[in-house]
Amino acid sequence: MKQTKGLEGDKMSIIKFEFNPKVGIDNPALTLTEDTDGEGVGEPRFYLLTKDSTETFGFCLHEELGCQGHVIRQLELGGVAQRRGLQDGDRLLQVNGHFVDHMDHVRVVQKIKASGNQVLLAVLDGDSYEAAKSLGRDLSQMLPDDIRPRLCHVARDKSGFGFSVSCPEVPLLLLLLPAGTKGTFQLSVLQDGPADRAGVPPGSWLLELNGDSVKSYSHTQLSKKLKQSGNKVTLLVASSAVEEFYRLRGLRVTAALADTSWLPFKVRELHLVKGPAGYGFLLKEDDCSSGGIGQFLWDVDVGLPAEQAGMKEGDRVLAVNGESIEGLDHEQTVHRIRAHEDQVTLLVIDPAGDEFFHSVGLGSCGAACPSQGLCIHPSFTLLDWAVPSAVL
Repeated sequence: MKQTKGLEGDKMSIIKFEFNPKVGIDNPALTLTEDTDGEGVGEPRFYLLTKDSTETFGFCLHEELGCQGHVIRQLELGGVAQRRGLQDGDRLLQVNGHFVDHMDHVRVVQKIKASGNQVLLAVLDGDSYEAAKSLGRDLSQMLPDDIRPRLCHVARDKSGFGFSVSCPEVPLLLLLLPAGTKGTFQLSVLQDGPADRAGVPPGSWLLELNGDSVKSYSHTQLSKKLKQSGNKVTLLVASSAVEEFYRLRGLRVTAALADTSWLPFKVRELHLVKGPAGYGFLLKEDDCSSGGIGQFLWDVDVGLPAEQAGMKEGDRVLAVNGESIEGLDHEQTVHRIRAHEDQVTLLVIDPAGDEFFHSVGLGSCGAACPSQGLCIHPSFTLLDWAVPSAVL
């Protein structure tokens, strides 16, 4: 137990780390309590949930009559959520740094699904949530503004990458590493240079280079890796404030949690309304360049809804109507597309973007959409279709 300043003003908070021997020290449960002048309002708790592709996060998210907020229910005994410390009745406030209390329930579910195998949640216990609401408190003000590291793709120009790397003397409070330890690199960024334009914050800490952790690199090894990168390099960086946020909560910073808005590669959302001649594209199942099987868009007809929505030949489908299709076969994907007779929304990525996200270890779409991992309430039943191939 130790005392430190809380997130609001100069009030003193108690930070309590609960060690779970099954989980280890990467993500101890964190409980923040604050003197609230008898208001009965606690502080948000943060949990980094990590699962593999064969399991779920182990909870249901409910929207209940007579109960405000997005409610955590039906924690799976021994599941990821329960092991990390989520409690029945907790209210979900934030998903990967995005405030969601005001959002439509379906959109919140989609945000969690879009996180793939890792998600960072901020929750408030039910009693504190109800007390805060009754007091008219702005729940968003109880949370830090920006807690995501950044993934930045830097293209060299005639002056170089526009950043330099230093190995500062590291105080014990930083990353819990002693001074001089390998893997501790801070970036100085040239104003208006390539790194600055790519979104690298001045003074940020370098965590990964081209998808690989730098924690074991010496300065010499890092310099060699940079030279081998050619004219482009991808950096996972965290500002001092973001690094401090994760460190104080015992959370591990990963690319899966990164803000990817600075990247030149984007997923695209296509909304199609079926015309008299259909949507105007062909869906085919094929091998992905990185391995595995994917659903690809081909034979896009000129002038029909698919082309008008921005579809390009070779795009890969990532999600249908906000639901990831990872793990689905061709027939199941076709069923998803046909679930609504006259319109569909597809999340897609072009081949170059698909290859890039795999190269930096972010899976099929850069953490923009993938594995399910969340039990939805109420549940939706998918009917079985038998369609070998289909023009849509």
